[in-house]
This record gives sequence, C-alpha cells and structure tokens, in this order.
Amino acid sequence: MDIVKRDQFISLWKKYFNDAELPVAFYYSKENNNAMIMKKAVGHTCIIAQLGRVRRGESLCFLPESVGCGGGKFYLGFSKGMREGFEYFLSHGENEPHCERYKRTSEQVNAFLKTIHELPRKGDCLVFKRWDHLTEQDEPEAVFFFAPADVISGLFTLAGFNSSKPDAVISPFGAGCTSIVYYPYREQVEGTKRAVLGMFDPSARLCTDSNLLSFAIPISKFMEMIDQMEESFLITNTWKMMKKRM
Repeated sequence: MDIVKRDQFISLWKKYFNDAELPVAFYYSKENNNAMIMKKAVGHTCIIAQLGRVRRGESLCFLPESVGCGGGKFYLGFSKGMREGFEYFLSHGENEPHCERYKRTSEQVNAFLKTIHELPRKGDCLVFKRWDHLTEQDEPEAVFFFAPADVISGLFTLAGFNSSKPDAVISPFGAGCTSIVYYPYREQVEGTKRAVLGMFDPSARLCTDSNLLSFAIPISKFMEMIDQMEESFLITNTWKMMKKRM
C-alpha cells in the first residue's frame, strides 16, 4: 500500500466528510500480514457482525474454516457451491424450516447462483484492515464503507464524477457479504471498476445499525476517486451545506 496515498485520503476524508467512519480494505493473501486469524467457526456466524471489530480498529484474517455461514463461505470463494436444498432456503418449500423468501421460486434462486462466478484468489487468507491501519505490505483489492445517507450521497456522486455511464454504481441482489466483498472484488478482477451500493439483505441488516448502508469500491477506482476529490463537487457550496449536517 502506498502510505502517502493512504494518508492523503485520511486528510481529505476529514476535510470533506468530518468524522465519518473510515473505510475497511480487504484482500486475499497467503499470509495474514499481522491481522488476527479468526478461530474455526462454531455454529452459525455472520461475517457482517464480525466486521464490526474491524470498523473499530482491529485487523482480522478469515480462513475458510473461520466462516460460519454456508452462503458466506460460497460468496467469499471458500467453497465450490451451496448446500443441497439452498434454493428452497432462499425461496420456500421442500420442508425447509426457516425459509428466507427472498426469491419467489427455487428456479429463480438457481438462475441467480449461476451468475456467481469463481474468482481467482492469491491465497486462503482473507484480510480485513481499517484504512488507517494499512501498511506497505498490504495490497488491498477493494474498500467498503458503512455509512448513512448523506455520506453515501457523496460517495455515489464521486464514483460517477469521471464517468459518462449511468451505471458507475451498481446494486446487485445478494447477501450482505456479496455487496462488500464478492461484487467489488469481481469489479476489480474484471477491470470494470464499478462501485457497489449494498447492505439491503434483511438478514445482514440485523447485524448492523439501522441507518447504515454499504458502499464498496474496487481499489483501482478508489485511487482515482482520491485524486479527483478536490476538483469535484466536494469543493462547492452545496457540499459545504451538506457537510454541516453530517
């Protein structure tokens, strides 16, 4: 990680977003790079809840056995597929006792799962560090923010500042971990560099504050956004008024 760029963003973030929460960066690696290795999961756990610790300043490393959710393990690239009957769990039927009903039919679920591609990984360590804790040895693939509406507004607009396309930001269906890890990582790997607005999964929302959404950005796009902050709308009177109410 370029430490000068890290510190540049911290300064600009403070200047234009007051005390809004810093983003979390993540990447796959063969080493944990001084992040605490999470223990083997016992029972069901949700990574969204566990990442609260990273948002507060801890650095965590998840191994395949650290992830205590079958869906999460698949979306994070640690398993090849979902368990048998998952299509009924996400929709309903076939004696599933706790159906989520996020899709109307099992066929729709199966069609959705076919869109989740296996992505290359540099290793089995999935490292999460808050932005201000990144060091020169870290090579983040993407960052994500948990933020309220006014901060999301700024990030959304900045993500589209240097683009003529209407979809510089996407919001695909998926679990909470797809919106902060899978999709932004996919955008980075495939070079499409779109930001991802998320945390609409009701199950994942129970693990975070009710007023927050997520905004995730491939690192290549995020570096461009940092360089463009001081020529964007952030220097206008409109944003100054927005900033006053943050």
